[in-house]
Amino acid sequence: MSAAGPLLSLRDIRKSFGENAVLKGVSLDVEAGEVVSIIGASGSGKSTFLRAINAMEMPQSGTMIFDGAEFDFCRESRFYPQPAQLQALRSRIGMVFQSYNLWPHMTVLDNVVYAPMRLRKLTRRAATEEAEALLARIGLLEKRDTYPNRLSGGQQQRVAIVRALAMRPKLMLFDEVTSALDPELVHEVLVLMASLAAEGMTMLLVTHEIAFARDVSSRVLFFDRGVIAESGDPASVLRAPESDRLRQFLHRILRDDLVPGAAAGRGPH
Repeated sequence: MSAAGPLLSLRDIRKSFGENAVLKGVSLDVEAGEVVSIIGASGSGKSTFLRAINAMEMPQSGTMIFDGAEFDFCRESRFYPQPAQLQALRSRIGMVFQSYNLWPHMTVLDNVVYAPMRLRKLTRRAATEEAEALLARIGLLEKRDTYPNRLSGGQQQRVAIVRALAMRPKLMLFDEVTSALDPELVHEVLVLMASLAAEGMTMLLVTHEIAFARDVSSRVLFFDRGVIAESGDPASVLRAPESDRLRQFLHRILRDDLVPGAAAGRGPH
């Protein structure tokens, strides 16, 4: 832990939808520059957890400190986030979804410059210069005047990532961003994400791309039934899982030889 503390600190985050408890007291610290991959079965709380971090899904209880700003999700607390605080929070946390969510009536360039002009108060010229530099980086500058429906899925997802980066976030959240892509388009998105990780971007990502999580992550978290059931460095969590639940999950999505003993129900070697 750095002397200044983690970039993100979450304590006892809880979220229910009616009687369905989706997050059951999740706590996590994330240091600046870390890449934390979150894996787990559908319905385990992974995506809700990401959405809780930028309060797209407001937790019912728990606390969060992000970049020095403190939030308490108990409504009676004086630290309960107010609308202006939520806007400031979301402007520093970029989020990319499995559906690209690009505005279909705007060109690629307009999609990217809109938020920096509105929230960062950049001039059109300054926002355009930054946007064009980002689009050139991902090889899509020539698509600046193209509408999203003329792009491939992989191109749309890379533009969605660039749109988030244009806000100069301190933290990026990725919610299964490759799950809606054809297999041949997944690679180009993962290459972009890996380059961001290599440059020191702090990232939390929900993913089923286990090889990517293994190769790029600082840590891997296994969510199960609303809690972090297992966590640690990728080699330990993915090659030597401690729990039967994690072994079963990995066996369903990986070749048997990547999880020693999983196919036969044995413990790891």
